[in-house]
Amino acid sequence: MADIKELNERIQRESAFIDMLTMEIGKVIIGQKYMVERLLIGLLSNGHILLEGVPGLAKTLAIKSLSAAIQAKFHRIQFTPDLLPADVIGTMVFNQKSGEFTVRKGPIFANFILADEINRAPAKVQSALLEAMQERQITIGDSTFKLEEPFLVLATQNPIEQEGTYPLPEAQVDRFMLKIKIDYPNREEERLIMRQNIVTSQNPIKAVTAPSDILKARALLQEVYMDEKIERYILDIVFATRTPKDYKLDKLTNLINYGASPRASISLALASKSFAFVKRRGYVIPEDVRAVCHDVLRHRIAVTYEAEAENITSENIIDDILNTVEVP
Repeated sequence: MADIKELNERIQRESAFIDMLTMEIGKVIIGQKYMVERLLIGLLSNGHILLEGVPGLAKTLAIKSLSAAIQAKFHRIQFTPDLLPADVIGTMVFNQKSGEFTVRKGPIFANFILADEINRAPAKVQSALLEAMQERQITIGDSTFKLEEPFLVLATQNPIEQEGTYPLPEAQVDRFMLKIKIDYPNREEERLIMRQNIVTSQNPIKAVTAPSDILKARALLQEVYMDEKIERYILDIVFATRTPKDYKLDKLTNLINYGASPRASISLALASKSFAFVKRRGYVIPEDVRAVCHDVLRHRIAVTYEAEAENITSENIIDDILNTVEVP
């Protein structure tokens, strides 16, 4: 217990930059606390984020502000049907002076990548992101380049317009640690947004931390205490998506096509630790797991046609699982 108390105090000290980051981003992002919190969770967990929301909800502004507050390099890639893999990762260019091919690096070489409307580009371009996301490296010709850390891909997709889009394959969706659904701001938040955007002077974002602080926080994150009971709770949730009968969830058997992969267990554990860290705690509680569960699992559970016919989504299934699986 003394060790946990000491760890808790240390994490409270070391996580002070989280409040500074949130305050700095809050200068330009009104509302959307949930989205900003999840961005920090993805950043601390070294995971990537898939954002789903209608245009105009400050998705680009949020990640741009985050990179400015961390003094990190930010690139935005607008995905279009005519985009080529070379436009994302870079290519070999012939140098006439030297008579040799040289590497020209693409926009993927940054700390924060906004892959805007990722489902607008064909599969070969989407797959160009895979090596970068999973291996944190890029291969151009015969050369392999390590990407700078921290490295975070934030991909967005528009849930309304599906014409001329290429849905992400399941294997690629699974590589995103979190899938976040964001909604419109409330009336009061929108009034503040409107007021802020009609004035001429805008508050510039100041750098309040550095990429090295994020890397230190990631190392400290490994020390966040997770009890065996919490580990079992995470496994129960994930296994309930695969074998619902074992958890007295027989009604879900015909609704789930296939359940969450082992990546879900890893991501749920990491995201729970990060959530505890963001809340400036040195230990994980069941509420942390429940808080991030929808974001980790909503894109990893495939529902059957029967579920679709009954308008049952993966979110409804996660609700049922959380309401049934015993909380430690």
